[in-house]
Amino acid sequence: MMNASKYKKQYYLPPETCMDWAKKDYIDKAPIWCSVDLRDGNQALVIPMSLEQKVEFFKLLVQIGFKEIEVGFPAASETEYTFLRTLIDNNLIPEDVTIQVLTQAREHIIRKTFEAVKGVPKAIVHVYNSTSVAQREQVFKKSKEEILKIAVEGARLLKELAEQTEGNFQFEYSPESFTGTEPEYALEVCNAVIDVWQPTPDNKCIINLPVTVEHSMPHVYASQVEYMCKHMLHRENVIVSLHPHNDRGCGVADSEMGILAGADRIEGTLFGNGERTGNVDIVTLGMNMYSQGVDPKLDFSDMPHICDVYERCTGMTVGERSPYSGALVFAAFSGSHQDAIAKGMHWIEEKDPNRWTVPYLPIDPTDVGRNYDADVIRINSQSGKGGVGYILETKYGLNLPPKMREAMGYTAKGVSDHLHKELHPDEIFELFKKTFENVVQPYSINEVHFQQKDGGITTKVTSTFNGKTITTEASGNGRLDAVSNALKKAYELKYSLEVYQEHALERSSSSKAIAYVGIKKPDGTMAWGAGVDPDIIRASIDALVTAINNR
Repeated sequence: MMNASKYKKQYYLPPETCMDWAKKDYIDKAPIWCSVDLRDGNQALVIPMSLEQKVEFFKLLVQIGFKEIEVGFPAASETEYTFLRTLIDNNLIPEDVTIQVLTQAREHIIRKTFEAVKGVPKAIVHVYNSTSVAQREQVFKKSKEEILKIAVEGARLLKELAEQTEGNFQFEYSPESFTGTEPEYALEVCNAVIDVWQPTPDNKCIINLPVTVEHSMPHVYASQVEYMCKHMLHRENVIVSLHPHNDRGCGVADSEMGILAGADRIEGTLFGNGERTGNVDIVTLGMNMYSQGVDPKLDFSDMPHICDVYERCTGMTVGERSPYSGALVFAAFSGSHQDAIAKGMHWIEEKDPNRWTVPYLPIDPTDVGRNYDADVIRINSQSGKGGVGYILETKYGLNLPPKMREAMGYTAKGVSDHLHKELHPDEIFELFKKTFENVVQPYSINEVHFQQKDGGITTKVTSTFNGKTITTEASGNGRLDAVSNALKKAYELKYSLEVYQEHALERSSSSKAIAYVGIKKPDGTMAWGAGVDPDIIRASIDALVTAINNR
């Protein structure tokens, strides 16, 4: 049996209520982004990335548009140190990109970190120590005063070594386990660090408020962030950063609400890789902004390529339902969804092509490198006429009559259900041709001649049924009607010609035409046929014969 009674809340509300952030309904500009894929993300991999993979991943992050990238904990291992030196010594860091390195607030680690960054054009040195009640009591067994002293001494050493080391350095401090720390104490520690650094408009410091472990609902974190922002020393010269993890599955919500509460910067990873349940997913965060008309300042226009590099370098997989990036996130199998999407696509094309409002699709899939044929309208036993018709129209140029779309939809559903598989566009097209196009058994027409007579059309039709060929003459109010009457006369067929539709398949002098014919049988049901030929009359006759063969 599960025992919930052993769990008590491990978070602390601010001493004053801060809910101004709740009055805002969206984020109006992109935060400063810092990728921690190569440090926080990498340390969470079963098999950490090789040097070559790290370099490839770094280049991907630069390509996406990250201007701050945490590259490792260089004092922690030779591998981390080597990667950092590879970036520096091979001039792989673009001028507009700042690397970030992590260090604990311990003297020998800080000194080794500064040795590792020698020669870097500019870097953020990120120092941290844990401040939470649980860590103070259980891990370090230190008082609040002792924990504060560790933070202050680390901050002083950063400032001292930066003055002695060639390079351009910015400082960052994290009260690790911020969410398990009393907000007023976290504020005291952060303000003490800020007082040491004395940030200026030209050299701002970063105060990072990590959700090292999610303990609360997102609105509680937002209140904690707002409290810190309102009472922080030199706030105008401080960049407030967030580093949310995802233990409760609320990393994105923590980040969005935290930005509303006053934060300026987000640390996270592509697709949320990281310790335990991971870091906040920057792809989701950025694309959420994009879907609201806000430029995230990150380029996710080739999502398949980003996914490919990520999966190859990390050994992780992007879930099929991961927001914006998963293989199935734009896929519609449901018939009603497909119909709404198809109609929505037509609507914006005709009415408002500059504004995206398609039902069921929060963004245009082509914006992230997906396509409608392979990624949106997907056909299986749950699909319907809308999806099948949309694929045949957009990919193959077939504009079926509405009722014929329904018949084709049921045909595709039946095959998918029988085979227990999804049908791909080429399979749907072949199924249409096999079922509805130029079917010549058991009836076929060998030869047709027309003559204008007495204000109408007379035709002589030579047809074959079950190996027997006969010639029949009949009249009608048009060529197709005349041929239909001849076939009825020859074989005593009972039906009425109900639907006729045609259109060109290509726009050229040698283009083929397609005709669709629907006939109503004595029981009231419809049978359908299509004919394709450069001669529209021949195409119409072939469509009629196919419909008869499909009775």
